[in-house]
Amino acid sequence: MSQGVVPTITDVLLARRFLKGRVRHTPSEVSPFLSDIADGEVVVKWENMQLCGSFKIRGALYKMFSLTAEEREKGVITSSSGNHAQGVATAAKMLGVKAVICVPGNCPDTKKEAIKRRGGEWVELKVIGRFYDEAEAEAKRLSDEEGLVYVSAYEDRYVISGQGTAGLEFLEDYPDLDVLLVPISGGGLITGISLAAKALRPGIEIWGVHADANPSWSKAWEVGRVEPVEEEDTLADALSGAASQILYEHLRGVLAGVIPVTEEDLEKAIAFIHEKHHQVIEGAGATGVAALLSGKVDTKGKKVGVFISGGNIDDKKLVKVLNKYSS
Repeated sequence: MSQGVVPTITDVLLARRFLKGRVRHTPSEVSPFLSDIADGEVVVKWENMQLCGSFKIRGALYKMFSLTAEEREKGVITSSSGNHAQGVATAAKMLGVKAVICVPGNCPDTKKEAIKRRGGEWVELKVIGRFYDEAEAEAKRLSDEEGLVYVSAYEDRYVISGQGTAGLEFLEDYPDLDVLLVPISGGGLITGISLAAKALRPGIEIWGVHADANPSWSKAWEVGRVEPVEEEDTLADALSGAASQILYEHLRGVLAGVIPVTEEDLEKAIAFIHEKHHQVIEGAGATGVAALLSGKVDTKGKKVGVFISGGNIDDKKLVKVLNKYSS
């Protein structure tokens, strides 16, 4: 493994070798429904069908298994909006490593219950503040105070390399994609996917999509650096938290840009995928579909890849959305 936060394609390939047989190679398929709307060909990758219901198991598992015996003995601490924590909890139980997990108040109940179920006695769950950045700050404080190993959800080479394996799968299954739409929050997922995608198809156009309730990336793109923003509650709770300055500096020269989508856009996307594909996706996983349905990206005549990052949505929220947009 090379040094620094941003890995190389070699690191992603090493991650894939480790993760083979430990995580699922999730399916990708052409969506005739989205293709008609986009006036192109749209391919979706169903990472909601991954173990733990999201891509996060890839990076979390790879990172946890990279820990030294001394680090495992100390125990780990992490902050998560919910999905990364499930991966850490799963690995903690497998390895017999104590894990403290800090989640924000906006973490859905379904994710909190899954964290406790997957980690069992090896996990201590703490609910901190309202949004992700508060949980992250407390986790880092406790890491320093108690000597626990901090496992970042995004600013970590092993985590990013693990996430990048999803990009390898997508581009190997559909090597001629012109455009790729990927959810963006801290920046770890899109960094890993872009490394893989650009290695296999250098000219591919990659867009990060986020909820406008958390404008961290749009603001950074506008002013040239990450600055504090006011965050609001959103269906895309997995995209809570500020952009990484380190990853912003890397991605500025990689991405075509970032696209904000509204809460209404997200609701319509969740309902659309449920109706047309009979799949359950969460708000973060719906961002790329939301960008397409709202016409916020040029897709005419292009082959577009949409990364569905996860499907861990609270039942009550899902039912509310489906009742609102049932045809």
